[in-house]
Amino acid sequence: MSHDYRFGLEEEFFVVDAATKAVQRRMPSGFFDHLKEKLGDAVTVELLQSQLEIATNPATSSGVALDELRDLRGRAGDVAAEHGLAFIASGTHPTATWQGMRHTAANRYDGMMHDLQMLGERNMVCGLHVHVELPDPDQRVNVMRRILPYIPHFIALATSSPFWGSRQTGLMGYRLAAYDELPRTGLPELFEDNAAYEAYVDALVSARAISDSSYVWWAIRPSSKHPTLELRAPDSCTRVEDAIAIAALYRALVRHLVRNPSHNAGIGTVDRAIANENKWRAQRYGIHGSFVDLAGRRAVAVPDAVEELISMVADDADALGALDALKHLRTIASGGTSADMQIAVFQEAHHRTGNRGEALDAVKTWLAQATLQ
Repeated sequence: MSHDYRFGLEEEFFVVDAATKAVQRRMPSGFFDHLKEKLGDAVTVELLQSQLEIATNPATSSGVALDELRDLRGRAGDVAAEHGLAFIASGTHPTATWQGMRHTAANRYDGMMHDLQMLGERNMVCGLHVHVELPDPDQRVNVMRRILPYIPHFIALATSSPFWGSRQTGLMGYRLAAYDELPRTGLPELFEDNAAYEAYVDALVSARAISDSSYVWWAIRPSSKHPTLELRAPDSCTRVEDAIAIAALYRALVRHLVRNPSHNAGIGTVDRAIANENKWRAQRYGIHGSFVDLAGRRAVAVPDAVEELISMVADDADALGALDALKHLRTIASGGTSADMQIAVFQEAHHRTGNRGEALDAVKTWLAQATLQ
């Protein structure tokens, strides 16, 4: 197939004080206008004032996307520094508390906060969203259904949220545990076809439960703004190379499923239930756990599951010119995710100083530095 499978990334960041790395609860006057001046439409606000989103242009090259992402992070970092601020890319902020967080003043966010109440205030999480354009937008629901067993792979590879409220949670990816408090999150249902999905959305809109499909926040969904299938499961990646590798894997997998319509065509309720179990295992253990393999009735170590997936989509990645980016996944699987690094930094600093507060400060410092490397 000659289709390019154009893709783009949306990264959510915490805005923090440059000196203390504490989350910024209210944006300084002129800061966002300055960002818009330097980054244009690539930067947008989020639900909470302590967060921002940066988006790349549609791309057909992993290398081009990597360069753009580095450039956007760098320019955003320069602007932030002029205002005494910095950015942190991680699923959760290690020490932030949700109490007293202010939402962004906009009609959409006013309505969301009215609907979500405390859950909206607690939405102190940042994710990575990857959009991939399919040859036919009508294929998106079918591919969304068949891709469900692989969503845990992306979660495990992107874990960057081991801390919450100054506590080590015991999870490598706590973000989804918090985010999935919201309605219409988690794995999507097994919609048979486009008509079933549209019937679901139309029923909610007609009943005024939601305004449109952009209020459906599943781990993966058909985008309402673009002709893309949007992966929303991964934590925000601290290291830019990790984000590009995960995007390359997702893009290659989408192409593989489009080219092989029989793959997972018979997916059913048991498969979805196993995918949900593996989603939890990815959140809990990251790359150090195992997945339940339904077909083999066995446990598969996450690095082995990742290697199997790389092998399955290697030809597709090669056709898309994304094979080199895909190979970085092996570095993540063997060397650790952002969550692994955060825990290592915390343990080393705590062992050295005996002070939990100083150890958490070391984690925040590492996050801010690694975000802009």
